[in-house]
Amino acid sequence: MLESNLGALNTAHEDAARIAVLEGELEQLRRRDAERSAELDARERRIRLLEEALRILQSHRFGSSREKLHVAPGQSELFNEAETVAELNEVLGTEVNLKATPQRADKAAAGTKAGRKAIAAHLPRVPVVHDVPEAERLCACGVTLVEIGSDVTEQLDYVPPKIQVLQHVRKKYACPGCDQCVKTALLPPQILPRSNAAPGLLAHLVTSKYVDAMPLYRQETIFARYGVSLPRATQAAWIIVLAEKIQPLINLMDERVRSSGYIRIDETPVQVLKSDRPAEAEHWMWVRVAGPPGQRIILFDYDPSRGPDAAGRLLDGAHGIIQSDGHYAYDHIARQSDLIHCGCVAHLRHKFFDAIKALPREVRKQPTAAHEAVRRIDELYAIERKISTMMRIAVNH
Repeated sequence: MLESNLGALNTAHEDAARIAVLEGELEQLRRRDAERSAELDARERRIRLLEEALRILQSHRFGSSREKLHVAPGQSELFNEAETVAELNEVLGTEVNLKATPQRADKAAAGTKAGRKAIAAHLPRVPVVHDVPEAERLCACGVTLVEIGSDVTEQLDYVPPKIQVLQHVRKKYACPGCDQCVKTALLPPQILPRSNAAPGLLAHLVTSKYVDAMPLYRQETIFARYGVSLPRATQAAWIIVLAEKIQPLINLMDERVRSSGYIRIDETPVQVLKSDRPAEAEHWMWVRVAGPPGQRIILFDYDPSRGPDAAGRLLDGAHGIIQSDGHYAYDHIARQSDLIHCGCVAHLRHKFFDAIKALPREVRKQPTAAHEAVRRIDELYAIERKISTMMRIAVNH
């Protein structure tokens, strides 16, 4: 009896030990399962983030550059715009609009029927008269027709630029008595005395390159079509000397920017062909904008650095508000110079729009907090445009 009780007790101890081992193994399996679940969740989150980043990159590269909520990203209008408009007019049964309307067109009088605006009144008019042949000016009754008026149809025309040569004729005078006194008219001061470039040509070169983004080699080709040899090296040399000549004007603009009280500033990478820095190092073009409507000043400054030293050089002596994309260098300068550093709403809007682009295409048009943020910022833009219009009107009057 005693032996049987001892055997049962040993069995119970063995079962208890086995249960404890199994419970330990079960606990290990649970911990391992929790770790695997956490790892899978982390991978899922990373996959979603990568998918969102991929959608943003695809949208930036292949999508529409205009950030509008009602326009789905795509490239359909890039190459096929004319064909798309023609097909749309064919489907709707309407006629393709073949008439252009330049800016500054006359406003329609109040109460008149809405329609296509007239061609701008400030453009010169060149009459091209079309007359009825003299042989056809005879009525069937035998009486000769008399002119009673005319119908005028207007077309926009383009006159290619004219290249001309200015001949500076300097008259000379001499004394007929002694033949010793000779005077010649002085040539007016020239911005580039040792060149044959007139001010109008120089203004055209600079405007075409820096306003219309027309490279010098393309301008060389255009001039060649008119039979004028103007190598890009010559153009570049003229522009370099011009920059030195107008430095006093640039200095004055710089002073006005610093004293404006409100400066918008940004920096963008620029390629430099010859530099002491490593080939992979970035160089920067700093842009400052200031001034009221109609008197805006835009200054470009090159610096190989994007750090606080470059920002401090461009903002030294400034006061009031500086607005940027949030670059850290401006925070440092603002603290040193007692400036107010504010952010850019456009950059803020880009972030919300990127959040919309990161969504799957099938849910991209569904309302989200990002959509609401973009709409509210657009409302701010509408108020800003209204204020700008009112200020321009006030300045013009």
